[in-house]
Amino acid sequence: MDVIPKWADAILIPLISIILAFIISALVILAIGEDPINALQLMVQGTFGNSAGIGFMLFYATNFIFTGLAVAIAFHARLFNIGGEGQAMLGGLGVAFVCLAVPWPHWTIALPFALIGGALFGAGWALIPAWLQAKRGSHIVITTIMFNFIASALLVYLLVEVLKPAGSMDPATPRFPEGAHLPRMSDILGAVGIPFSDAAPVNVSFFIALLACYLFWLLVWRTRLGYEIRAYGQSESAARYAGISPTKIILIAMVISGALAGCMAINNVMAAERLVLNSVEGAGFIGIAVALMGRSHPVGVLLASLLFGFLVQGGAEIDFWTNIPRELIVVVQALVILFTGALDNMVRVPLAKVFLMFRKREA
Repeated sequence: MDVIPKWADAILIPLISIILAFIISALVILAIGEDPINALQLMVQGTFGNSAGIGFMLFYATNFIFTGLAVAIAFHARLFNIGGEGQAMLGGLGVAFVCLAVPWPHWTIALPFALIGGALFGAGWALIPAWLQAKRGSHIVITTIMFNFIASALLVYLLVEVLKPAGSMDPATPRFPEGAHLPRMSDILGAVGIPFSDAAPVNVSFFIALLACYLFWLLVWRTRLGYEIRAYGQSESAARYAGISPTKIILIAMVISGALAGCMAINNVMAAERLVLNSVEGAGFIGIAVALMGRSHPVGVLLASLLFGFLVQGGAEIDFWTNIPRELIVVVQALVILFTGALDNMVRVPLAKVFLMFRKREA
């Protein structure tokens, strides 16, 4: 039996990892001659001090929820999907095709079709590495990394040579029709008399992301398929003995993973009302850290996404008001990934000794 209780594994270890990452980041800030306490205050005030800051944080968190869930479902099948970035890019292409294909009368009609388009394109892009892993033995990490570069090159070609409006110098699609414009949080809350900043880009996609968390939980812990995915992730030999097909699990888990990454495009493409280059902005890679910190559980993914949304929005604030470069936030994110991933045992082993000591005393 594991010495560390489940609550400590889910909450305490990630919390300690975050604290260690922030301590080292504070030392870096001190080294460049700035006040880390002031920097933290600016981040908190700039994020939670007004509805615009909260809105930007939730907008970034929405992206990270989708990509975090995408990585998490693959983790449950013991697959390391590093292709969320490329799958989200192709998902954006699917959303753009859907939004531009029809003069949509209303967003409530356009949104389900855009979701399907983003999911299909993301799933299709993940299916190829999945098939190569299941049928040819190609390592999923290598193929998904390579497919990120292919997706980027493909998107550049399409935006520059095919989808760009005639006479435009901007590598982007035309604006989506009015009926494909998603309502922002200010519109939703304003309808019930709650004021919210019009400048905040957070929109109805945030609620879709919350629904995705719930559906993820239902799939993984309340369905036979979810049990098979978890069983395969725990032991491939035991899963084979139980009659579970590894090929089936690899293909299905990766397709679901790609679909979740592709669904991110409703937030960063459909809400932006056009597809532009670099619309993903690294959210596919941040999803890896989100899944690691969230222990591949939807509640953990949600909380980790909010944290990274806070880091991105707070980073913009300290970049504007101090001499601290915004790139320092990338350092903080890297440290969080380092402690929650590669250095997980640095926290886990001493904590296990502490819990073991308390158990011996109780005995």
